[in-house]
This record gives sequence, structure tokens and C-alpha cells, in this order.
Amino acid sequence: MRIVGGRPIFYDPTPLKKAKVLLTAHLGKYRPTAPLDGALELRTTWLFPVGKFHKSGEWRTTRPDTDNLQKMLKDCMTRCGYWKDDAQVVREIVEKQWAAEPGIHIEIKQLGIQRTSNRNGEGYSDPTARDALRHCK
Repeated sequence: MRIVGGRPIFYDPTPLKKAKVLLTAHLGKYRPTAPLDGALELRTTWLFPVGKFHKSGEWRTTRPDTDNLQKMLKDCMTRCGYWKDDAQVVREIVEKQWAAEPGIHIEIKQLGIQRTSNRNGEGYSDPTARDALRHCK
């Protein structure tokens, strides 16, 4: 990132650009006929090739971070037309593992309305969290 005219300008390093091009081309083959509507759940399992020190099925606890992987994936999926806006993804389940056969497993689920409640089934709202959410835009 650099600042130009008081505004941040973001750029992708060359390896990331190449990864995005390949991922977008692959995802494009499986995109839905129309963008998905409403709230979505995105489940992703990132499978990295095993090496000398890891076995298939072990958790990958090293970089890249899941948030960086997901950002790239959701940007590519948005570009391919899976949804109108990646803000529609309201629930994410992300895993990283070592695997004999590397790849990415992706599952998208459309969600209905969900009522937030406490353990007794009564409506619940935390005033502190509510105040904090007012500042998120």
C-alpha cells in the first residue's frame, strides 16, 4: 500500500496476481447461472501439498493466514459472479490442512432468517456490542 493524494492505493504482488488469475479462471467454470441472493455461508477447506515434515490430514498452522486466503477467494468469487457482494457472506468456516492431494474445497449455502437468542430462547442483545456495531460501516 502507498498513499497518493492522501488516499491509500493497494497493489498485489506478482505471485498474488498470478494466483488470482488462475483461481478466477478455475472458479469461472463452476459459477452459478445467476448470482446467489441473500445471506450466505461459505465453508472452505484449503488443502496444501504435504512435504517432508507433515502428514496428510494434519492442520496447517503456518502462513498464509486464513483471513488472507479468504479475502483472495471471495474477491475472485465476486469477480466470477457467485454473488453480488461478498458482504453477503455472513458465516464462514475455514480450515487449512496438509493433504496428499492439494486443492480447495468450497461449499456455499443460502441461509434463511435466524433469530438471535440467549440460552433460554429469549431475545438477547449485549449493549456494549450493540454500541460497537454502530461504529462499523
